[in-house]
Amino acid sequence: MKQQLAFFESIGESVVGKRKNQFIEKAFTNSKERVNNGLFIPIQGERFDGHDFIEEAIENGAVATYWQKDKQIPEHLQNKITFILVPNTLNALQKTAEQFLATVQPTVIAITGSNGKTTTKDLVSSLLSSTFRTYKTQGNLNNHIGMPLTILSMDESCEVLILEMGMNHFGEISFLSRLAKPHFAIITNIGDSHLEQLRTRENIAKAKLEIRDGLVDDGTLFIDGDEPLLETMENRHVISCGFNEHSYVNITLLSSNEHKQTFRLNDERTTYKLPLLGKHNVKNAVYAIVLAKHLGVTESNVQKGLENIQLTGMRLQRERGKQGSLLINDAYNASPTSMIAALQSLSLLHDYPSKIAVLGDMYELGEKEKSLHEKVANYVGDDIDTVICIGEKGSWIGEALLARNWSGHVYIYDSKDAATTRLESMLTAETVVLFKASRGMQLESIVENLVCR
Repeated sequence: MKQQLAFFESIGESVVGKRKNQFIEKAFTNSKERVNNGLFIPIQGERFDGHDFIEEAIENGAVATYWQKDKQIPEHLQNKITFILVPNTLNALQKTAEQFLATVQPTVIAITGSNGKTTTKDLVSSLLSSTFRTYKTQGNLNNHIGMPLTILSMDESCEVLILEMGMNHFGEISFLSRLAKPHFAIITNIGDSHLEQLRTRENIAKAKLEIRDGLVDDGTLFIDGDEPLLETMENRHVISCGFNEHSYVNITLLSSNEHKQTFRLNDERTTYKLPLLGKHNVKNAVYAIVLAKHLGVTESNVQKGLENIQLTGMRLQRERGKQGSLLINDAYNASPTSMIAALQSLSLLHDYPSKIAVLGDMYELGEKEKSLHEKVANYVGDDIDTVICIGEKGSWIGEALLARNWSGHVYIYDSKDAATTRLESMLTAETVVLFKASRGMQLESIVENLVCR
């Protein structure tokens, strides 16, 4: 972004302090972030007030700030920075993002879903960047603060903007969608995340479908064709993608191993090669493929985009472990749906006779959390020979496996250290280990101790 200060002054009610004809190159909310010619936007939270950190923001490159008009302006700073007075700084951030979108006018793609948002975002970006100037959500900046900052971080030359949209409650996706006004939207799936807040999968589906609220009149929505809660959705502006034969885009998986998966769509002869693990990632790739074709990306560029995909870390990330073992780091986050998908991915690795699943606590599952952990045990196949469970909630998975007299070995630990010691003694060149749990478990610390240096 590079906009004249007047662009931002138009959002405010008045301006106080130093003013000169200059450009703003970065909008930021973290006063510790180092920037050049920055617009600092102090957000007022429950435990902090960004206005208290204005001096630090100036030291780190702020030349202007939105300033809530009911806050006292420090007199000694008026000759150092331009204060743009607004009723509410968060609203000002959101209005500025909306105004910048209208100025740049990129094709906007919005992505939500219980699982797979980030991977799908990375896939869409990889396929479209071969043909268009693109920008995508960085990290997990996918909420009412992060998404406007993402919009304001794109370059004026951006042709396609890819936005990840997260939520915890009703109304959040609706707000983000109405702000972004997407031309295309993707709902990757409907899982179990946020059951603590929304209580049922039907409510989760309803919340995810809010992505339609801001979709332009002739916009297109891509949905999971294997999800019964979405099966009545299909029409000329809704495209279902799935392994279900009734999906508008039907996927046939041809092969799967450690290095790639191959698949076809409908009755086409074209074979696609995806260098990612997981049947669910094939579906995520299909959303990106069908969308890319809608935008005129050539077949050869689609294939190149698949070949060159670079994923955000800890999403079925492959690493070589001690003794030549294969470690699958899928520890960024977890829900029952994504844990089951990860276990199915592990089962597809036929080149490894010894398969180990390291599973931990899953959070935000509400009153049914025990039964949802136990449900995962039903999806541990007989081709997986060892399951190591960590944590109070993770132990429920192990106990359920023991109760059903599962044929493999089950180990239950309170600590990651004990699990690491057990694991290290089991690694061989024929062993593959999957790590999956919610973010708070930080299972990647085990991976770090087992990686071959």
